[in-house]
Amino acid sequence: MKLFPAIDLYEGKAVRLFKGDYAQMTVYNNDPAAVAADFAASGAECIHIVDLEGAKSGTTPNFDTVCKIKATSGLFCEIGGGIRTMEVIDKYLGAGIDRVILGTAAVGNLDFVKNAVEKYGERIAVGADLKDGYVAVKGWVEKTDLLAEDFFRQMQDVGVKTVICTDISKDGAMMGTNLELYRSLSERFSMQIVASGGVSSIEDIERLQEMELYGAIIGKAYYTGAIDLRQAIEVTK
Repeated sequence: MKLFPAIDLYEGKAVRLFKGDYAQMTVYNNDPAAVAADFAASGAECIHIVDLEGAKSGTTPNFDTVCKIKATSGLFCEIGGGIRTMEVIDKYLGAGIDRVILGTAAVGNLDFVKNAVEKYGERIAVGADLKDGYVAVKGWVEKTDLLAEDFFRQMQDVGVKTVICTDISKDGAMMGTNLELYRSLSERFSMQIVASGGVSSIEDIERLQEMELYGAIIGKAYYTGAIDLRQAIEVTK
């Protein structure tokens, strides 16, 4: 299983939200590239980056910071947040970012997803942010009427290989991850599923590893010290 320690960006800083609430934001580091270097020193191979400003605005305000994270760490970097046009996809992938994650733009715009997959293949992933079993968009602010399983089926049908699935109710709450959700989805769909939200202990990682999930994202648990990244990586080996 691949581990993706996360860097959420806001105004060029590494931050974390509580359950997706922008009003409950904690700044952990003013130098995200230094955080990325720490990930690499701990043995990480991948980084999950989210532009929280971009997620709301559909722009790329933290583009330079994202590129600096990639250049400093040399690791596999995926970026989500505000990627809603082919121009933005071209911009990130052209700058050497390894994979982009389509979120809001993937909901109700299958042609866009299909065109992106046809052009870039596995360098296109989709984020499924779930609230009460439904997909949420625009930085988790709006809940749609699209059921999670219907969205997953649509994505699989247009050739998406990787889905980052976040249970918003678990995110940043340090109360454990939604194991049953990921078990159910991995049994029903053939895509690579990345667990996100509430991965807050080595036990969580062990249990996700046991179900042979493709990947897991570690966010707040890293920044608070609840998970030792070096130990977590050893577990997944």
